[in-house]
Amino acid sequence: MEDVITEESRVPAYMLPDPLTMESGRRVSGSDQWPARRAEILELFERHLYGRAPETRVSVEGVVISEHTDALEGRAILKQVELRLRNKGKVHKADVLILVPKSAKGPVPTFLGLSFFGNHTLLDDRRIRLPESWLSNSKVLGITDNRATDDSRGVESFHWPADLILERGFGLCSVYCGDFDPDFDDGFENGVHGLFTDEDFNLPPEQRWGTIAGWAWGLSRVVDYLETDPLVDASRVAVMGHSRLGKASLWAGATDPRFAAVISNNSGCGGAALFRRRFGERLARMNATFPHWLNKRSLAYNEQEQLLPVDQHQLIALMAPRPVYVASASEDLWADPQGEFLSLVHADPVFRLLTADGLPTKSWPEPEKPLQGRLSYHLRQGRHDIVAYDWEQYLTFAQRYLT
Repeated sequence: MEDVITEESRVPAYMLPDPLTMESGRRVSGSDQWPARRAEILELFERHLYGRAPETRVSVEGVVISEHTDALEGRAILKQVELRLRNKGKVHKADVLILVPKSAKGPVPTFLGLSFFGNHTLLDDRRIRLPESWLSNSKVLGITDNRATDDSRGVESFHWPADLILERGFGLCSVYCGDFDPDFDDGFENGVHGLFTDEDFNLPPEQRWGTIAGWAWGLSRVVDYLETDPLVDASRVAVMGHSRLGKASLWAGATDPRFAAVISNNSGCGGAALFRRRFGERLARMNATFPHWLNKRSLAYNEQEQLLPVDQHQLIALMAPRPVYVASASEDLWADPQGEFLSLVHADPVFRLLTADGLPTKSWPEPEKPLQGRLSYHLRQGRHDIVAYDWEQYLTFAQRYLT
């Protein structure tokens, strides 16, 4: 495995597949032709990278566990729902946390995202259930024996500024990612993968879904429930994720058009960054460290990114014309900030074909100079993280496109 590239001068020359050229070579010249091209691109991503979810539809039931009207010092409604997914006698459960402004006059537009360590880490409220799923141990976060404890309540609240989000009129909905698929390699037996058997797939094993696709599928099942919940406007849900969960938010937005907007924060390789730049984390390294994230077919492109039939600008294009926000951090070279921006640049022609709104400029902006359009972007000073500055931009973006 070659050295990590962190200097622009070392980025190899590359050619990107054209999102507006059909596999037959025919040029997409009108918006009426885009659905066919979109279907081609989606199938290529499923086959070669993320894998395809089972074709079997599961039963989705949401059981309200609790609802309180005095959260956040009386400013919010806090609701907990146990999501029960059923298939052929098997049941898989996931806890959904919903926070909405108490002052709301009706269903509210909502940010939906996966958390790294559980719903209880978003808010220091002892009424929020601790997850029963496997977690990565962390003394700092109060996780021992791969189980959550009360010591980790509220430790991720700075990543999810509920007060700020609700003050701006939005709701916040969260699920622990491990409730859908624990983040370790067990051969795709645990999490939602365990709901299905070989009979539920109609494709070779190497093309079946990985964990990122499992997380994205789980997010769609949350929307299934939110369509029935009176607190949330399910037609105005923005799916949002940071880092590996930003990869999942992009794939969720690509596979499920019900997401009204898509937000990726520092998602890097397998997220918003172009594979062909080979900058920072590369596919081979990701597949070696996290062999469960993608499908097994992706292994064929280790050290051979140029052979991929797709690249991540086409992933962004799959969201068109729905608004997309990608954000980077200046010190987060592992996630290739410039490569994340270039994905938007090369997805822009699709958005321009379908709508007059796209990326405001093709010039990579300076830090703290956000670009706000149907394709939005900012580069923030600092490291791999999600901070208040990021959320301020996402809220401005959401005010524009979801209200």
